[in-house]
Amino acid sequence: MKRKLAAAIVIAGMMVSVSACGDDDKDTGKNAGPDSFKGQTLTVWTMDGSAPPQWSKDVQAAFEKKTGAKLKFEIQKWDGIQQKITTALSESNPPDVIEVGNTQTPAYAATGGLAELGDLKQEIGSDWTPSVSQSSVYEGKQYAAPWYFANRVVIYNKKIWAKAGLKDTPKTRDEFFKDLDAIGKKTDAEPLYLPGQNWYFFDGLTIGQGADLVKKQGDKYVSNLGDPKVSAAMELYKKYASYSKAPKDKDEATPQQATIFAKGKTGAFIGMGWEAGTAIQANKAIEKDLGYFTIPGESADKPEGVFLGGSNLAVAQGSKNQALAKEFLKIALSDQYEGQLAKLNGVIPNKESLESNLKGNGAAEAAAPGAAAGGTTPLIPEWAAVENTPNPIKSYMTAVLNGKSPAAAAKQVEGEINKRLAQQN
Repeated sequence: MKRKLAAAIVIAGMMVSVSACGDDDKDTGKNAGPDSFKGQTLTVWTMDGSAPPQWSKDVQAAFEKKTGAKLKFEIQKWDGIQQKITTALSESNPPDVIEVGNTQTPAYAATGGLAELGDLKQEIGSDWTPSVSQSSVYEGKQYAAPWYFANRVVIYNKKIWAKAGLKDTPKTRDEFFKDLDAIGKKTDAEPLYLPGQNWYFFDGLTIGQGADLVKKQGDKYVSNLGDPKVSAAMELYKKYASYSKAPKDKDEATPQQATIFAKGKTGAFIGMGWEAGTAIQANKAIEKDLGYFTIPGESADKPEGVFLGGSNLAVAQGSKNQALAKEFLKIALSDQYEGQLAKLNGVIPNKESLESNLKGNGAAEAAAPGAAAGGTTPLIPEWAAVENTPNPIKSYMTAVLNGKSPAAAAKQVEGEINKRLAQQN
């Protein structure tokens, strides 16, 4: 799934391609050091807007100094990138290093297209944040390395907050509901803009409830939408939606929720950090009133679960230059350059210890605490088909908001979900 990286994020895949030539003996990696890969060239594909020019320049200099090889960055477009990666991995001379969307990683690993990186994980990944690292593991093996991530926060209007007599931001879910109540009673603003099909916010709520959207039945996966924990997440969503006048059968992009918020008549909305920029573009005057806070959970010590969108870096199984590719990963994922990327792009780094690089970026600072409690959609190759339009889970959400019980709404769509999980047309 595509993730924009403007002043924030991510999800979807970037890609790194490598072509090289040279002596196979040099590529064992046993004696990696200056000039050990001299004469080889590593070509790295980065997605449009993902790798800041300064970051690319600095990583290139460090890589060439360390290895003696050349590093070439090439910017790719988002459109069609998944097919481009799939095709590249099937060729005899695939890209050496590929940056893929975190939720897409299992699908590429399942085809046998990615090399196992357990040794790299042992060397540099002992302190990767577990919640962001989980998407790089498939069937218990490390097939990628976590790179950068983003998640939703509450973007609120400080002026409306003040009119409602609210002097601080909520630290618990109940406090948040009380604040929304106050806005509804003391101002003429819509407390919260939340359309009925903001599916990724709902996914975060399911993560917060400790729920899984699929379960194993024999040798296949089937829907788990009827699980009581999923129902509890949907009931929470319904309560949030009760503070909103947004359409029950639309998502956050129809219309763009940030443009609704930009009119200055909404207390808050739940979105990605970059959506604040969309609001400012629609109404420059709203900028001075913007604030951010972490989506609060049941208790103050644990934020709400969130969907973590982002990207992993992987090495192609068919690469002739795997040792050189790993040298690139060691540099790109080092504290120095991982921290630099986080600072420049306002994205969540792969280690909690590097989140200090987000200081001064309000949206990113609000997102960071949620990362540790975050998760993803089911990390199975079959899941992508479930989200294809029309997404049956969106239909489930609308049905609940229109009065059906979560259990009854689940029964309506589980047949379609199971068909998609079985890869049936």
